[in-house]
Amino acid sequence: MSDSGYRVRIGILGAASVAPQALVNPARDNGEVTVAAVAAREVSRARTFAAEHKIARVHDSYEALINDPELDAVYNPLPNGLHGKWTRAALAADKHVLCEKPFTANEAEAREVAELAANSGRVVMEAFHYRYHPLTLRVEEIIASGELGKLRHIETAMCFPLPKFSDIRYDFSLAGGATMDAGCYAVHMARTFGGSTPEVVSAQAKLHDPQVDRAMTAELRFDAGQTGRIRCSMWSSNLLRMSARVVGDGGELHVLNPILPQIFHRLSIRTAVGKRVERFGRRPSYAYQLDAFAGAVLRGEPVKTTPADAIENMAVIDAIYRAAGLPLRTQS
Repeated sequence: MSDSGYRVRIGILGAASVAPQALVNPARDNGEVTVAAVAAREVSRARTFAAEHKIARVHDSYEALINDPELDAVYNPLPNGLHGKWTRAALAADKHVLCEKPFTANEAEAREVAELAANSGRVVMEAFHYRYHPLTLRVEEIIASGELGKLRHIETAMCFPLPKFSDIRYDFSLAGGATMDAGCYAVHMARTFGGSTPEVVSAQAKLHDPQVDRAMTAELRFDAGQTGRIRCSMWSSNLLRMSARVVGDGGELHVLNPILPQIFHRLSIRTAVGKRVERFGRRPSYAYQLDAFAGAVLRGEPVKTTPADAIENMAVIDAIYRAAGLPLRTQS
C-alpha cells in the first residue's frame, strides 16, 4: 500500500517530451495517481514544465526528487543509457519505478536491476504501454484460442522517421540506436505474440555511424518452430510502419498500429470460415498502463512488463546487435 493511502504520488525524472502523454495526461483521469513533482538537469526547464502541467513541486536535481519523502514512485523517461542508473537510485530510496523502455542498456544491466527490484519489495514496471491495451489482450486471446491453428510465422515492425541526427537516440554513449528505441517494441511484440523468447538467426543493420544503427532487420526462430522477423527504423525507406502479423496453419491476423491504437488501429483476422475486422475504443494505452501501475503499487496486482520480462527483451536486443556485428550498448 502507498504511504499516501489512496493515491500513488509520482515524481518525474526529467522534463521529457513523452511525459505528458505517458503520465501527466492519463493521471488527470486516474483517481489513484497524483503527479506531484518534477526535476530536470536545468531547474528552469523543470519549472516551466511544472507550470505548464500544474505540478506542485520542482526539485533542482534528480537526487533531490528521488529522496523526496512525500513521493511513493518515480517515472523514469531519461535517455536509454540512464534508465538503469536512476532506477537503481530510486530503488535505493525505497521508491516504486515506472521505467520507460528499453529497461536498461543491455541484458547484463537488466539482470542487475531485476535483482535489486526483487529484493526491494517495490514495484518496477517497464513502460510498454501497448501491452496493457485491450487490443493486445485480444490478439493474445485469439492466438491462445487456436483459431489460427499452429503458429508458423510472426512479423512485427516499428518504424518512424527521426531525421534529426543530433537527437540523443542516435548517441551511442546514451545507448542509442534504432534497435534500442524502436526495435525494443518490435522485439517485445514478437515475443508476446510468438509465445516465447526467440533465437536470433541473423540480423542486418543500416548504419548512422559505425556503432549506431538507424534501421535493423532480424530473422528469428521460436522454441515451437515458428519463424519470425522484426523490422525497425528511425531513418530508412520504411518511413512509418507499426504493425504485427501472426500466421498459423489455419489462418492469420494483422494488426495495424498495435503501439498507439488510440490514434488509429485495425485488427483483421482471416481463417477458413471468413474474414472479420475488430476495433476497440479510443482510451489511450497509457491510461491502461497507469491503471496497472497504480494497481500494483496500491493492491499488489500483477503486471505484465516485469523486470524478468525486461531481461528477456534485452537479451534479444543484445543478440540482434551481435548478429549484426555491432557493439552492445553500455550504461552511461
